[in-house]
Amino acid sequence: MRRLRLGLAQINSTVGDLEGNVEKIIAEIERARELGVDLIAFPELALTGYPPEDLLLKPSFIAANLEALQEVVHRTEGITAIVGFVDRGGDIYNAAAVIHDRWLAGIHHKAFLPNYSVFDEERYFAAGEEVSVFYDGDLTFGVNICEDIWYPDGPAIVQTLAGGAQLIINISASPYYQGRGRERERMLATRATDQAAKVAFCNLVGGQDELVFDGRSAIFDERGELLARGKEFEEDLIVADLSLEGVLGHRLHDPRRRKEWGLRERLEGVPLKRVELRLSRSSAKEPLRPRIAEELGAEEEAYSALVLGTRDYVHKNGFARVLVGLSGGIDSALVATIAADALGRENVVGAFMPSRYSSGESREDAAQLAENLGIKLLVIEIDETFQAYLKMLEKPFSETEPGVAEENIQARIRGNILMALSNRFGWLVLTTGNKSEFSLGYTTLYGDMAGGFAVIKDVPKTLVYDLAHYRNSLSPVIPERILTKPPSAELRPDQEDEADLPAAYAVLDPILKAYVEEDRSLWELVELGFDEETVRRVIRLVDRNEYKRRQSPVGIRITPRAFGRDRRLPITNRFSER
Repeated sequence: MRRLRLGLAQINSTVGDLEGNVEKIIAEIERARELGVDLIAFPELALTGYPPEDLLLKPSFIAANLEALQEVVHRTEGITAIVGFVDRGGDIYNAAAVIHDRWLAGIHHKAFLPNYSVFDEERYFAAGEEVSVFYDGDLTFGVNICEDIWYPDGPAIVQTLAGGAQLIINISASPYYQGRGRERERMLATRATDQAAKVAFCNLVGGQDELVFDGRSAIFDERGELLARGKEFEEDLIVADLSLEGVLGHRLHDPRRRKEWGLRERLEGVPLKRVELRLSRSSAKEPLRPRIAEELGAEEEAYSALVLGTRDYVHKNGFARVLVGLSGGIDSALVATIAADALGRENVVGAFMPSRYSSGESREDAAQLAENLGIKLLVIEIDETFQAYLKMLEKPFSETEPGVAEENIQARIRGNILMALSNRFGWLVLTTGNKSEFSLGYTTLYGDMAGGFAVIKDVPKTLVYDLAHYRNSLSPVIPERILTKPPSAELRPDQEDEADLPAAYAVLDPILKAYVEEDRSLWELVELGFDEETVRRVIRLVDRNEYKRRQSPVGIRITPRAFGRDRRLPITNRFSER
C-alpha cells in the first residue's frame, strides 16, 4: 500500500474576509504542493471564517462564498484539498468541499449541528443526510465536520464500517477554553479506537470576537495513539506520511465492531456515496517524520489565548494602538502586559489618573510597570474635576451621606477621559475588569467598564494572579509590590476590595465557578462546605447585576462558560435561589 502524504493547514481565517481567506488557502496549497502533499485539509468554514452568524442570512454573502470556492478549485492542480464553505441548495449547509485536481469531486454536509453553549448552528443551517467516502485503489477516506466526530454513531461509523474508510478527516472550528485541547484529544483517540481507523483533525486558529480557536490539529492512529500535533495558538501546517496498511490488520485482529447490536440495520438507512479519485501518491518520496508539538502548561495556555484573542480583535477590527487605564493594581497591570505582548510596546498607551485617594505606591507602581513594559504613560490628575462634580452635585446630594455615588464619580471621570483620548487618537480602550468583579457587579457602569474590549472579562481574580506570576517567570515586568499588596479600588480612604465583598477572592472564586459556570443551587453549594450566608450574598449579587453585564464590552472566553453569548439570563427575572 502506497503512503499518503497528508497536510493539515490550521489557518487564521477572518469572518467575512473572503478575499483574504482565499489568499491564505491558496498560499497553503502551494506550500503543501512543494512539500509533496497529496491531500491537504483546511478548517471548518475556512472560506467564510467562523462563526459568520447573521451574515449567513444575506444571500449575497452565500453567493460570494461560492464564487470564492471556485477560485480555490482552479488552484488545486495536482493536489486534493478539503475546504470548509457554505453550500447552497434548497437550504444552506455547513459544508466541506473535496476538490481533486481542479475538480469538485464531492461535498459533505455537516450532519450534527451544535446548538448549545456558544453555538447557534440550527439557526442557520440544515443538517446533512448523506455520507460520502472517497477512494483511490487501496485507500478510502471519509470527511466530516466538527460536531460530526463527537458522536459515536455519527458519520464516521458509516464511513468506516459501511464505506470501508481507513482514514477519517474531520475539519473543525472548535473554540478554546481551559483544558479543551486535552478533552478533544481524548475524544479523538476514542473515536480512532472505536472505528479502528486513523483520524485526522484540522482545527481553526485565531480570535473572533469573544472566541479564541487554539489550533492543536492532530492525527491519531487506529489504536488511538497520537501521531502528530500542531502548535497551539499559531498558524501551522502539519504534514505526515500515513501508511494505512496497518488498519486492515488491526481490524482483522479486533472484529468487535462487526458485532454491535443493531448497527448494520441502522447503517442500511444512511445514504452512502462512493467517489473515485486518482491521488498522486508515490512511494518514491522521502518519508517525513510527523511532528508532535509540545503541549502548553495551564497558565501558558490561558495566557497565550488572551494574547492571541487581543491581537486578533484589535487587528481584525482595524485598530493600530490601544489604551489601558493603569491604576497601579494587578488587573490593569496584567491587561497592559498582555496588550504589549500581543501588539508590541509601541502600540500600547497607559493612562494613570490619580484622585485624592490614590496612594503614592500606586503612582510609583504604575510608572514602574510602564517603564518595564516600555509603553508610553500619560498622567492625568482628576481631583480638580472630581471637586467640580462634588460642587455641582452639592445641592441635590445635601440631604444624604457620602457613599458609593461619590466613589463612582471618580471611576466615571476616568472612563470619560479614556473615551476622550480614544476619540481623539483612534485608540481602542481595553477595560480591565476580571470575571470575579463582573460576576458580583463590583464594577462601575460608564466608569471602569467603559471601553471597547474586555481582555480579562472571563479571568477569575485568583487566575489573574496566577497569570501575572507566570508572565513574570518569563521576564519580571509586573512590579513585585503589585503582586503582593491587597487589591483596592482606591475610591475612598483605606479601601480594600475584599472588605467590600462577601469573602476573600480565594473563597469567592470557587463559589462563583460553581454557581455561574455549573448552575449549582444554593443548597448544593452549602453541601459542598461553603458558608450559607456567604453563598446567599454571592448569589444575590450575581443575580441582580445581569443588567450591568449586558452593557459590558465583549471579552475573551477562556472558561467553559463565559458571560455573553455563552451564559444568557434575562435581566427582568424574579426567580431566585431560596
